[in-house]
Amino acid sequence: MGHSDILQYKKTKNKLDKLYNKYNSRKYVHPDPLEFLYPYNNLYDREIVGFIASSLAYGRVAQILKSVSFVLRIMEPSPYLFLKKTANKSINKAFSGFTHRFATGEKISAMLIGVKHVIKQYGSLYECFLKNFNKDDETILPALSMFASQLAAAGNQGAGHLIPLPDRGSACKRQNLFLRWMVRKDKVDPGGWDEVPSSKLIIPLDTHMHRMSLKLNLTKRNQADMRTALEVTEGFKRIVPDDPVKYDFALTRLGIRDDANWDAFFKLCG
Repeated sequence: MGHSDILQYKKTKNKLDKLYNKYNSRKYVHPDPLEFLYPYNNLYDREIVGFIASSLAYGRVAQILKSVSFVLRIMEPSPYLFLKKTANKSINKAFSGFTHRFATGEKISAMLIGVKHVIKQYGSLYECFLKNFNKDDETILPALSMFASQLAAAGNQGAGHLIPLPDRGSACKRQNLFLRWMVRKDKVDPGGWDEVPSSKLIIPLDTHMHRMSLKLNLTKRNQADMRTALEVTEGFKRIVPDDPVKYDFALTRLGIRDDANWDAFFKLCG
């Protein structure tokens, strides 16, 4: 890396840290499906809530919040106990009227049944993920591939797009968002999956984060796929090696908050 590149990274890190320090607060979370995790102190419940909230995190934000609320109301007061005690047939019946864009009652039921069977086998989603996780892997991608495959198979592949498979090249934005919530711990991300290091996480890449990454010169690739997500993650690792998704929450505020001007931010970054 040349001298000018080092100076540019230092300048970018300085601006990103200011952005992070400004928005790293729960008062800036709403409207974000992450807010659904906060009431659940029990990790068994929180990881299920996180998986549901992240899986439905596409489309209009108002619809996302409505859909996640609908699912969680049925599973109150403990999503973990609901899945543990409820038969597959009853799960199908409970969610028969559900719709969220392309997701039907059948898809959400298949996803939850997949979660139920994985928990029955491993004890928790965390234990399933850890079983596939190797600390020598460069990123969590191999573990995520196995994790997603097991969940999809446990639901007889009925969840469809709610459980995307990394092996097919998808950036798996929603699953990487889920992992950010569960692995990182700060004033916004609640954490709990303590044995997975933040340094292994992959940036949750969607079209908005892709545009930001192009502006920050973290990638030149035009497709928002897993290859690009890994390239962008590598770029952030040069800025903050032990926590490449640190700035994800703060950067995504630029696209949704009226008090955040992303054009002004990128001019500051040069």
